[in-house]
Amino acid sequence: MGFLTSRSRTAAPVRVTVLAAALALGVGLTSGCGGDEDVAASDSSQTTTARTSATTSSTPLPTSSATPSLTTLTNRCGAAKLKSMTQRQKLAQLIMVGVTGTADARQVVRSEQIGGIFIGSWTDKSILTSGAAANISRSAKIPLMVSVDQEGGRVSRLSDLGIDAPSARQLAQSKTLAQVRSIAAQMGRQMKRLGVTVDFAPSIDVSNESDNEVIGDRSFSNDPNVVTRFGGAFARGLADAGIIPVYKHFPGHGHGSGDSHLGVVQTPPLASLQNSDLVPFRRLLANPGPAAAMVGHLIVPGLTSPDMPASLDAKAIRMLRTGKGYNGPAFNGVIFSDDLGSMAAISSKYPITQAAVLSIRAGVDVALWTTTDQVPAVLDSLEAAVRDGRLSKSAVDTKVVRVLRAKGVLTC
Repeated sequence: MGFLTSRSRTAAPVRVTVLAAALALGVGLTSGCGGDEDVAASDSSQTTTARTSATTSSTPLPTSSATPSLTTLTNRCGAAKLKSMTQRQKLAQLIMVGVTGTADARQVVRSEQIGGIFIGSWTDKSILTSGAAANISRSAKIPLMVSVDQEGGRVSRLSDLGIDAPSARQLAQSKTLAQVRSIAAQMGRQMKRLGVTVDFAPSIDVSNESDNEVIGDRSFSNDPNVVTRFGGAFARGLADAGIIPVYKHFPGHGHGSGDSHLGVVQTPPLASLQNSDLVPFRRLLANPGPAAAMVGHLIVPGLTSPDMPASLDAKAIRMLRTGKGYNGPAFNGVIFSDDLGSMAAISSKYPITQAAVLSIRAGVDVALWTTTDQVPAVLDSLEAAVRDGRLSKSAVDTKVVRVLRAKGVLTC
């Protein structure tokens, strides 16, 4: 969750069956409603510029195949699968929630067929060590995304299971790029054996905060070039192990005014982010390979509305999807929200039944929050949004195809 990284007692969910699946993620599709449906691929000059800059990183991620047009995907990719699903089943694929343990996960997957679960600091880890998470995924009609916040340092949700690493800042200061890739790959292999398929890492926020602040040592550096190189190495290591990395927190939390777990956070103006916070996203998403992205709960002057954080703002998510507005690449991987249910930047203003609808309407593919009790009510709200036209069926279908491609359910 957006701070699927620093939250102490809150987190959200995601699970994937990733093999060939991982390579499908970067090849998503453009779609949307409110922020998704009107999105087209960014113009070739932007993409060319971004890809050229991306080659300066010494650890680029694998090149994904050419992205099919929305028309092609609508006509061919996933058509049969979509036809076999009810509207509620489709919407359930756009939800990931934190679970307390095996029984909680099994119940919500059985009753609502959600798309993913999140293993948080509060989760009974026997769901992993017993093999239950993997078994629940295999027995589901559509396999789950199983996610965790495993950055290393302060944000090591699996350290009790012997899975850990130094903080991002320590890695950048003491390790080579090859070593960072190796460390991430080792963590990834350990997570993979436990049934985890998605890691909400690396944080590619650019920050000079002191170590213990909200981003702090979770950032590789205050130098965007260092963040790009080391963040890319970390992501490549996770991908080597078959784990989908998630770049966060777009468009950059590192110079924000506070902690979105506690309240509203405002970043410097968009113009100020262009040569700093946005640089790692611009470069790494140009050649993302098997990677996803997470949008933070951030008010960005010059981009978002004054009272609408990026995670709920169609303009911000459209910028990420198309690359227009920050000279970035068109990004067709899965976009996650940050935690919508327990971070005060959102929860102080919107109940989860409203926040999830707003986020998905704005262009997010997967809405995240940390408890299972409101899943039926959220699905009811999403179904109502489809019925009254606030959320189009075609936008939902596009998001579902993107998610199913990420899971390897679809390989088109």
